[in-house]
Amino acid sequence: MGLMVHGEWQDDDAIPSDARGNFIRAASRFRHWITADGAAGPSGDGGFKAEPGRYHLFVSYNCPWAHRAIIMRRLKKLEDVVSMSLADRPKTEGWSYSRGIDDLQPSADGTFRLHQVYKAADGDYSGKVTVPTLWDRERRTIVNNESSEIIRMLNSAFAVWTDVEYDFYPEGLRHEIDSINDFVYEHLNNGVYRAGFARSQQAYEEAARKVFHGLDTLDERVGKTRYLAGERITEADWRAFPTLLRFDLVYYSHFKCNLRRIQDYRHLVEYLRELYQWPGIRETFDLQKIKAGYYNQRNINPTGIVPIGPDLAHLEQPHKRGSNVSI
Repeated sequence: MGLMVHGEWQDDDAIPSDARGNFIRAASRFRHWITADGAAGPSGDGGFKAEPGRYHLFVSYNCPWAHRAIIMRRLKKLEDVVSMSLADRPKTEGWSYSRGIDDLQPSADGTFRLHQVYKAADGDYSGKVTVPTLWDRERRTIVNNESSEIIRMLNSAFAVWTDVEYDFYPEGLRHEIDSINDFVYEHLNNGVYRAGFARSQQAYEEAARKVFHGLDTLDERVGKTRYLAGERITEADWRAFPTLLRFDLVYYSHFKCNLRRIQDYRHLVEYLRELYQWPGIRETFDLQKIKAGYYNQRNINPTGIVPIGPDLAHLEQPHKRGSNVSI
């Protein structure tokens, strides 16, 4: 997995956990906000005014946290406003790319590594190097590496440069969306990792059972409403989607979350089909790259062998949830 220590990369395959073997996710360190006028956001400092061409996203197909940002950028039609790099090199010394940006360029071996960005932002940085990372080309620093905050910036800060007026975090639903997000994060988004990265049987079983409580709850919920927050699609749906998409593909086997598949849920499978088939969403992921990325985690899958399955052709079948809602 690796990490930075005082500005230098250190290879380290240890999975961070507590005394009981529970996986511990490190908190994101960069928490500034891009705003329309450059004023400070809910956290961090001001000075990050929304401007086309100024900001750049570093992402990867197989990371669900990065997938959120890719989705929101696509839905808000910001491809020409916020540029983006997709990890396309083997993950040596962390997330790796064939091309750099501006004065940050590949090293002698032809690979540009994301930790170069972190060192440029803070020469003494210690911590994880994660995607998505939102880079400010003008100030030559990291704006933010917390996916939940990045998608809200993409949703609202660049309104002047997109014709998409739809708000995925509407004022009247914010309390409901926040509550759903908290539940989905604990039970699914981070829950599958707590199962897959558990270091003891007890920690694994507790985490895995929590995952399926979460799936059971969501199946019941989307059996009653079109989307997680009601009849309107919101960021809550697009925060849940990357985990649901990866569930049968990798979490069921690789992370040992194998009580049930999404395909086994009456309502969730139709809900997943609808989101999967949403206009433009297929361009935000590559199922084979997702699978290969996970099975290359040698601390869980030492051989690196990538399974030939599962067959997810059912996602192409028509869903039964009506026509796509216009945004």
